[in-house]
Amino acid sequence: MKTVTVNPKTISSKWFIIDANDVVLGRLASKAAALLMGKNKTAWSPNQDLGDHVIIINADKIALTGKKRETMRYFNHSTHPGGWRELSVAQAQAVRPGYPVRHAIKGMLPHTILGEHMGKKLHVYGGETHPHAAQKPEVLSLK
Repeated sequence: MKTVTVNPKTISSKWFIIDANDVVLGRLASKAAALLMGKNKTAWSPNQDLGDHVIIINADKIALTGKKRETMRYFNHSTHPGGWRELSVAQAQAVRPGYPVRHAIKGMLPHTILGEHMGKKLHVYGGETHPHAAQKPEVLSLK
């Protein structure tokens, strides 16, 4: 049997739309990361970006189990003395509604330049509307 190697110029990428309303964050992130990496394709290779574009709507209505909305923290440091900042999920969503979703998905992608290219195919929106109707995305249900 021959090994199939795919030229990235010949691969066609699809667009998927996921409604994050009442979907658990980890389940959404793992499914979206697999789509961004292209693990759903038969010609998947870890050294090529064969993934699809993923649009996530209603990111502000994501479900979290337990008391994670108040107890889970995001940390940041400015490298200056006293530059330690921390936000809870509720505080981060108040500033940027899609931040917890984007942070969880990017954490599941490879931490290399290839992972950065995969992360650019992720589009997260806090509400129902998105500007990608021309790409005709397929609806993907996670419920």
